[in-house]
Amino acid sequence: MLSTALDRVIAQIDNSPYGISSGRATRRHGAARRPVYTQAERQRRDSTKWTLVQGLLAPFQFVVFAVSLVLLARWLMTGDGLVGAEASVVVKTLVLFTIMVTGAIWEKVVFGQYLFAPSFFWEDAFSMLVIGLHTAYVTAFMLGLGDADFRVGLALAAYAAYVINAGQFVMKLRQARREAPR
Repeated sequence: MLSTALDRVIAQIDNSPYGISSGRATRRHGAARRPVYTQAERQRRDSTKWTLVQGLLAPFQFVVFAVSLVLLARWLMTGDGLVGAEASVVVKTLVLFTIMVTGAIWEKVVFGQYLFAPSFFWEDAFSMLVIGLHTAYVTAFMLGLGDADFRVGLALAAYAAYVINAGQFVMKLRQARREAPR
């Protein structure tokens, strides 16, 4: 009985489009794949202000990331500018949190749920790693945990995860454009 109740709870929150990997039955080979947006979702996406907010924040976040990466590289190569480099990672993290909160609102408006909508399940799942690494960096920075090499290494790990996640979203954007009605 507990197992059945647990299965129902998991079924309510499990939106992975790849159910077979978790032991669930999934679509048959060759079956039509769900588009990124249904017609109704596309209309909600196009009519909400949150789409514009995401469209402005994403390139801004990339610029903040690029500046911060240059500052981190400068410190790694010369040993100068640690305070600026570390502060830039905190700024990048604040921008990341902003885009994640507004992105969750966008996802709620478009798909009816704050996170893990089937169309963006894996992007959201990987975003949790990105947020976790950035949060770990800010925690280490604020509490003075580890030395500068450790904190910068943590920041670089967070940035590598961010680049992968940004790539996921760019690929999803391209897929949505290919699927758009002409």
